[in-house]
Amino acid sequence: MLHSKPKEDNYLHKGLRKQLVQTLREKGIKDEKVLAAIEAIPRHFFLDPAFERQAYEDRAFPITAGQTISQPYTVAYQTQLLEIKKFDKVLEIGTGSAYQACVLAELGIAVFTIERQKELYDFVGQFFFLKKYPNIKRFYGDGFEGLPTYAPFDKIIITAAAPFIPPKLVEQLKPGGIMVLPVGDDKGQKMLRITKDKEGKVQEEELGNFSFVPMLEGKNK
Repeated sequence: MLHSKPKEDNYLHKGLRKQLVQTLREKGIKDEKVLAAIEAIPRHFFLDPAFERQAYEDRAFPITAGQTISQPYTVAYQTQLLEIKKFDKVLEIGTGSAYQACVLAELGIAVFTIERQKELYDFVGQFFFLKKYPNIKRFYGDGFEGLPTYAPFDKIIITAAAPFIPPKLVEQLKPGGIMVLPVGDDKGQKMLRITKDKEGKVQEEELGNFSFVPMLEGKNK
């Protein structure tokens, strides 16, 4: 659960983040910019104060509207797969707690993020920490539709389990772009990296098993 009141980010928290980053390195995250972004962001700001210390364990936690804040390894892994470059324009499907969006924004890129849960969209809108990132643009909408008005995007990331690769999002990906998403059902998903070449042809890579909440169509009021 998110809270609108500012919290303290002290030496203890920073020390726990350093330990978390070391854990992520040991698990195979190699992109130093991604690791620096994880180390810079106070993850405990995104959780109930009761989880202040546990916030830096490498695991997911429940948040508002039956959603979760993803495991730090999953956030780092998906971000690393995107191969973020300076000035990239990135579309995120599933704002959730906005932790993933902040990790992307910390890399100095333009982030467009969609949330279908109105309760969560409104809740995150009052989150003080987002003021640090004017490069995050939030939208309430259906992730399967993407944001055609703002397309094309250099990179697209989906942070929920898609039942299939959304065709409208493939359309909104630039030639030369990358989309990272988990595809599957409640029994588990495969992480896919979709690469669109200069001619618009799409290649798929399958990269391990993950578990996400489902990506649903439409908007939830």
